[in-house]
Amino acid sequence: MTDPSPRDPSQSETSRETAVPRSSRPDAAVSGSSLPGSSRPDPGWPAPDAGTAVPGDDAPPRALVRSPLSDGEWQRLHPLTPLLRGGLFLLVIIGVIVANLRERLIELFLPAVTDLPPGVIPPDPVDYLLSNNLLLIAGGGALVVLIVVILAFRLSWRFHTFRISDDDVEVRSGVLFRTHRRAPLDRVQGVNLTRPMVARLLGLAKLEVVGAGLDSNVKLEYLSATAAETVRGDILRLASGRRLTERAAAAGASGSTVRQAADAVAAGIQGLVDGEDLSDAEPESIVHIPFGRLVASRVLSGSTLMLIALVIAIAVAASLSTVWLLFTIVPAFLAFGAYYVRAIARGLRYSIAPSPDGVRLTFGLFTTISEVVPPGRVHAIEVHQPLLWRPFGWWSIAVNRLSGRGSTDSTTDPFAAVLPIGTREDVERVLRILAPALPAEEWTSVFRDGILGPVDDDPYTITPRRARLLRPFSWRRNGAELTADALFLRRGWARRTLAIVPLARLQSIGLRQGPLARATRTATVSAHVIAGTVQTSVGALDRDAAVALFEDTADATIAAAAGDRSHRWAG
Repeated sequence: MTDPSPRDPSQSETSRETAVPRSSRPDAAVSGSSLPGSSRPDPGWPAPDAGTAVPGDDAPPRALVRSPLSDGEWQRLHPLTPLLRGGLFLLVIIGVIVANLRERLIELFLPAVTDLPPGVIPPDPVDYLLSNNLLLIAGGGALVVLIVVILAFRLSWRFHTFRISDDDVEVRSGVLFRTHRRAPLDRVQGVNLTRPMVARLLGLAKLEVVGAGLDSNVKLEYLSATAAETVRGDILRLASGRRLTERAAAAGASGSTVRQAADAVAAGIQGLVDGEDLSDAEPESIVHIPFGRLVASRVLSGSTLMLIALVIAIAVAASLSTVWLLFTIVPAFLAFGAYYVRAIARGLRYSIAPSPDGVRLTFGLFTTISEVVPPGRVHAIEVHQPLLWRPFGWWSIAVNRLSGRGSTDSTTDPFAAVLPIGTREDVERVLRILAPALPAEEWTSVFRDGILGPVDDDPYTITPRRARLLRPFSWRRNGAELTADALFLRRGWARRTLAIVPLARLQSIGLRQGPLARATRTATVSAHVIAGTVQTSVGALDRDAAVALFEDTADATIAAAAGDRSHRWAG
């Protein structure tokens, strides 16, 4: 097995690594596929109307679904979907029209400009059509183009269908080139709901089922906002393992009509006893970020230091020789200003709360994004504190999780920062819902020993004194600790960082030693998990202590994986 950690090719180094068996873990498999067909009998393309369909054997249990769109039959998206998905095309058409009618637009909005000499403004195409009696032909051509566009959008919508079965979420699309994508429910890493501004005005939302492989997400664009919320709840209930109980009960039950009627009556009575089901309701956030703190966190960040350094460098360069460099200050301020506005707008509607199906995270002022991350889908957690935040006691939390996006997608994961900024109390509340398996006795390793450490009786394995030159400022903080449930990696002096790796999610553990490390008898321990923003390695540890940590972590990880049942959180 090859060590995925980055290495310096100029150094020769030795490494040891052990892998943890993943065959029993469903979160390590690829969840999406592009297929020309399906192993199931094809009910036809496009799908028949839901009212004429007869539920099949793979229909989800009725007790677990609440939306008519989750009945196991092929369904179509909202009729306004072509309008939103073709929005970019419409914008291009509008741009072409504006470009060709610029003279009339200038005359309408800027009449003073029309006194310019001839030739400055190009001739208006409408005048050309009128002068050559081509208006009727142009109108007919525009009508034909409009009809073709409407028919193309209609066909695209008609051939774009989806269904939610007992085991999968499937989407079929394409008129000439057909695509069939399937996401197994037991590989679902999360379900997010996005409401762009235009879609919010129309009462629509798009749903994205996050898979476990590259380019494995399955998107339902667009549904009504109410239907999207209900369908998301259905998918999470089916993915939770509850359907296995239903299936086992159905296997031992009679298929007679009398028995089905009795089950329906029993379910109704149970519903009266339990009361209204509020599992799909928006839970109350456990963290509230004041607007002033959010703005201050963006100002007191590394971006501001970069802006100040850039302005000073431009000013010094302009004063020495090149005066025109001063003009670059304005674009720099505009770029950083746009960054600040996006960052602040993203956190204005921030919400994080536990739900029956996992952690529900919502953010965004203009485009609202909401995701439910089921238990066992967080592979690493990082709590960090920049130097400028230290006087205020502010912290931030980021996670590594499977996002299911393609390898060519270079954008950052919007859900990586699960807590943009918060106090110690906020951090503790968020950590308790992100890592609910940590027992009470291990929480001292998080804050007292990990985030705020080191303390006098520090349990962490740290950089030895003989190698303090490798970590001149942070050699006391640089360390690792292993518990029965997690591996804690502590780093940094100016930027304090604590990485928490749940052992049940650990893919493998690696031990690396380069020439300098061999000379100082130190080594680097790397915990291999899903790639992301969280750094899961720590170097400059005593060699013998690192080897012991390596072996103990391998044994503890196998034990934790054998007893992990978080992927069936309702089973």
